[in-house]
Amino acid sequence: MLKKNDIVEVEIVDLTHEGAGIAKIEGLVFFVENALPTEKILMRVLKVNKKIGYGKVEECLTLSPHRNQDLDLAYLRSGIADLGHLAYPEQLKFKAKQVKDSLYKIAGIRDVEVAETLGMENPVQYRNKAQVPVRRVNGVLETGFFRKNSHDLMPLEDFFIQDPVIDQVVVALRDLLRRYDLKPYDEKEQSGLIRNLVVRRGHYSGQIMVILVTTRPKVFRVDQLIEQVIKQFPEIVSVMQNINDQNTNAIFGKEWKTLYGQDYITDQMLGNNFQIAGPAFYQVNTQMAEKLYQTTIDFAELKADDVVIDAYSGIGTIGLSVAKHVKEVYGVEVIPEAVENSQKNASLNGITNAYYVCDTAENAMKNWLKEGIQPTVILVDPPRKGLTESFIKASSQTGADRIAYISCNVATMARDIKLYQELGYELRKVQPVDLFPQTHHVETIVLLSKIDSKKYISVELPMDDMDLTSAESKATYKQIQNYVFETFGFKVSTLYIAQVKKKHGLEVREHYNISKNENQKVPLCQIEKEEAILDALKHFKML
Repeated sequence: MLKKNDIVEVEIVDLTHEGAGIAKIEGLVFFVENALPTEKILMRVLKVNKKIGYGKVEECLTLSPHRNQDLDLAYLRSGIADLGHLAYPEQLKFKAKQVKDSLYKIAGIRDVEVAETLGMENPVQYRNKAQVPVRRVNGVLETGFFRKNSHDLMPLEDFFIQDPVIDQVVVALRDLLRRYDLKPYDEKEQSGLIRNLVVRRGHYSGQIMVILVTTRPKVFRVDQLIEQVIKQFPEIVSVMQNINDQNTNAIFGKEWKTLYGQDYITDQMLGNNFQIAGPAFYQVNTQMAEKLYQTTIDFAELKADDVVIDAYSGIGTIGLSVAKHVKEVYGVEVIPEAVENSQKNASLNGITNAYYVCDTAENAMKNWLKEGIQPTVILVDPPRKGLTESFIKASSQTGADRIAYISCNVATMARDIKLYQELGYELRKVQPVDLFPQTHHVETIVLLSKIDSKKYISVELPMDDMDLTSAESKATYKQIQNYVFETFGFKVSTLYIAQVKKKHGLEVREHYNISKNENQKVPLCQIEKEEAILDALKHFKML
């Protein structure tokens, strides 16, 4: 029986969806960071339970032909580039496989081709935004990135996947914070002033915004700091302050102040100009976002008489990109500042056929239908949790011919496609796009088309002839907890079960485990417990 600190020879047979190597020995599945399929390694056992374990590479006996040996391991340990040890062409294959596997396992789809992942020519130094924590390490103020699954800061100057000018600005700010003796934030003591540095840079314009995230409004000698950093980087057109005095993992608080210049930067995407405010969502990889949006436009087969709904419209990037191809665009977003941004961006580009409202997408669509607005195309680009069931039903009730769905989470996307199919839409095209090279994340565009009911006949099947075993196999939270405890020997909370279910596209109750205390920290499920819950979900045939 294997135990902690044992060293054994194993072969890596696969990768997890987050890029860890998988080894199997003595009936156990081990997860090993920085290990690739076909590699034989000496593995040190770090932790072992009844069915799963964790190991580290003690010595690599044979190397994969697809290993990138030039990667600084700090990028793996921090999670900045958790696929960086895998050669880039293989990263693209890995991501296409993730999409294909999710469509099959979650939605039962295997007869639709998944295209090869669209990749970058130079898949590094692409991020146009940095969010960098500021902490004290060994008595010195440092900037860097948290070690995986912790809040222990790893000091870094070169972030590998970030615009190198942004890295230079962060280092300059770090040095100025040290010079003016501004205190870094201490999470344990809930003390200090500077929590985070956020830097945005326009890919085409080169304009830079600096955001100081602080625990209180007053910042000693901030005018001198701004004067010095602008001397070094005259491209800085905006310095903002965000005050976040809450005990929270959220980067930003509610209060914003403009310390220098304007409260936005301007950049271009697909020929349009966009004002980008501090808190606004804007794709971090401009080059690949243009490919993403252009592919979406191509998928949607837009015509001059199309009426388009742009749900989750943000600052209008995708809706305004399609406006010149169609009759009208109607955008909806729940964040008031983003709606204001999108309206300004429409005006900035002389676009008069795009209209934006602040509302939930479900309500907006119902109101538009009452007003006689009949969409032919719906564009959706939701957050990682995917679409709500009520949105899917509301969007299908519009009778739109085509739905182009941009997803940053293949599991929730597959779940949503399954429901769309039940409501009369068919999956026609699937295109993965590598918006986040060197990481396990994959963006996907799918096209759903309304089924022409005239081409189909109705068939009635006796219920007795149908195998409903899988559909009926829904375990309760208590059953999952009991299975994990009996199999792995530890307890898991219902909150963790809900997090894992949502992550893998399974439905949970609408407001399950949301605290009434808006300042409360929500703990994230540890990898060990996530794998145990996944094992339970597979045991009960829910995945």
